[in-house]
Amino acid sequence: MKSQLSRITLLFFLVVFVEAIANTSEREFLLLTVATNQTDGYQRFIRSVGIYDIPAQVLGMNQKWLGGDMNYPGGGFKINLLKKELLKYKDDPEKIIMFTDSYDVILLAPVEKILERFDNLEARVVFSAEGLCWPDQSLESLYPRVQKGKRFLNSGGFIGYASQLYDIITSAEIKNTDDDQLFFTKIYLNEELREKFNIKLDHRSTIFQNLNGATSDVELRFKGREAYLQNTVYNTNPLVVHGNGHSKLVLNSLGNYLANSWNPEDGCLSCWDNSIGLEDKPKTAYPKVLIAIFIEQPTPFLEEFFQKVLNLEYPKNKLHLFIHNNVKFHEEIVNQFILKHADSYKSVKRIEQKDEIKEKQARSLAIDYFQTKKCDYYLNIDSEAHLDNPNSLALLIVQNRSIVAPLLLRPYKAWSNFWGALTPDGYYARSSDYMDIIHNERRGLWNVPYVSACYLINASVINNPETRPIYSDEQLDPDMSFCKTMRDRNVFMYVSNRMDFGHLVNGDNYDTTKTNSEMYQLLDNRWDWEQRYLHENYSENFNPNKTAMQPCPDVYWFPIVNPRFCKEFIEIMEAFGQWSDGTNKDPRLLGGYENVPTRDIHMNQVGLEPLWLEFLKQYVRPLQEMVFTGYIHDPPRSLMNFVVRYRPDEQPSLRPHHDSSTYTINIALNRPNIDYKGGGCRFIRYNCSVTDTRLGWMLLHPGRLTHYHEGLRVTSGTRYIMISFVDP
Repeated sequence: MKSQLSRITLLFFLVVFVEAIANTSEREFLLLTVATNQTDGYQRFIRSVGIYDIPAQVLGMNQKWLGGDMNYPGGGFKINLLKKELLKYKDDPEKIIMFTDSYDVILLAPVEKILERFDNLEARVVFSAEGLCWPDQSLESLYPRVQKGKRFLNSGGFIGYASQLYDIITSAEIKNTDDDQLFFTKIYLNEELREKFNIKLDHRSTIFQNLNGATSDVELRFKGREAYLQNTVYNTNPLVVHGNGHSKLVLNSLGNYLANSWNPEDGCLSCWDNSIGLEDKPKTAYPKVLIAIFIEQPTPFLEEFFQKVLNLEYPKNKLHLFIHNNVKFHEEIVNQFILKHADSYKSVKRIEQKDEIKEKQARSLAIDYFQTKKCDYYLNIDSEAHLDNPNSLALLIVQNRSIVAPLLLRPYKAWSNFWGALTPDGYYARSSDYMDIIHNERRGLWNVPYVSACYLINASVINNPETRPIYSDEQLDPDMSFCKTMRDRNVFMYVSNRMDFGHLVNGDNYDTTKTNSEMYQLLDNRWDWEQRYLHENYSENFNPNKTAMQPCPDVYWFPIVNPRFCKEFIEIMEAFGQWSDGTNKDPRLLGGYENVPTRDIHMNQVGLEPLWLEFLKQYVRPLQEMVFTGYIHDPPRSLMNFVVRYRPDEQPSLRPHHDSSTYTINIALNRPNIDYKGGGCRFIRYNCSVTDTRLGWMLLHPGRLTHYHEGLRVTSGTRYIMISFVDP
């Protein structure tokens, strides 16, 4: 009998559930919104509506906005537009209308779920709720008390039966510039009208989530392929999220994931929205681009920077160049680039330091130049931004966004060209996903509040007076001014890490007074330093299928630096010029005495000691550990690092000796039989000499006991070698 009753009960609830679904599906639902321009926020809203197949209608499109400045009380225009539309449904008892704002709203669920939550609230009309009483705080005391939840009405989202909504909206007149939220608030606070229309607030965000003042209430979560919003205070999953007030940047961040935009399994699903194709177009049909280059401070590796601009895979007859060089030190590099390559581009405009045009003005002039050339895209590249990927420009164009930046990072650092969040005063804050994005653990297209160094702007932004970039805010740096303008004008800025685009160089400690100043950049710009100076076959030293070369017993030979390094290293020493006299008296040493003197310059004399110790750690130590198994000293210690010069008329050779080291390195900085004749190193115990040294190759050998050696005589020319005594 008990089992039979259970089956009857189960059958009863099943019938009720099926009837509820049937009733839900029978009711007509329509989402209404107001938007007068197709902004980036509007496009995001429409995308979310499409994702969940929600029937929707937009009111006011392409009309002049008459509702005042929405940063202040206003918005009555929305109600008057809505009033006209609701007239169609005022006698329909089953029609359900949901209204939301558009520019700062994202839909998170289909109609069925929205209606289910609406039914559970047992009201004819439900308004969203927030924790702030706005726009008239004096009305706070008139609000009914709530045991738990947000207490105050927000008009950015509401749902109800069309007939009730029409009666509410027509219950009083409202001017276009009056405040829409105040209009609804007064109706709600009227107890008689509240009961007549059966109005409730969504106190616990079962449908509507307002973010202003409540960003800490919500968490972004993932379940399989779904990203969803969890209100951790009320344990609800809101179905509509509204970035009202000062929470728009938080909404932008959440929008990178919500509404089927990104998930851990599928990655970026929204990346192809609105994208365009170039691959099927003839080169003659490619968009015209202005590349605006800004050199505003001394920047290392500028030679490579220009080479990468030149290497961009894009028809040069579709490219215009604008170059602002505000650094006299870089004039020669800029001149050489223009002299060699200007004819390849459609046009080139250069502003030099002598023109005395400041950065803010130069950036504004570049925008003007862009418009005179009637280009389709504007690519800003600051001198620290290296586009290593030749396809960078084309890849950015394909994204077809208002503003999109390639993710660029200082190698081995967390410093990038975007901010994931802002502090209340508009400066850098780290977003929760920042590290995942810069380390490419999450690949995609990210709506962010700040980009710099390199970004592509669509002509539609520049040519619209209401969104034209502004760099001239007196209180802000040009990049801060630009980004603030875009945020204030609701133009979205994206950063893409869908592909590897390039990197940033660090110019903070770049000293242009030094000879060959990039040589000093190993600590600040290791990646670029390696590309310029490390031997092209250095990595082959670690090939497990190769055996290290031994020209003499326990003497190993490795390619380590390239000819450019050797040339520039010698130039640094000769520019300094203070070679020791080759006598035993040496005031540079503790005690002032050198047992086996050479004509040399110490690294600490030319400011290269920190670099050289890093060089030993990064490039010499791994080789030493590979061949002298079991000897580990990290970092290597070396008190003697110096360049030796041998000349027939100065010091042609060096007598037999032991080095004051555990092991010694000896790098050949120039070429035997070309730059000098004679020379080399003889290991006396083994009667083995290395005379045919190789440019940029390093000899590595034990310093004491077994490898007593001498420097062989140079008969003509000048021989240079770099010596380090490691771990004495």
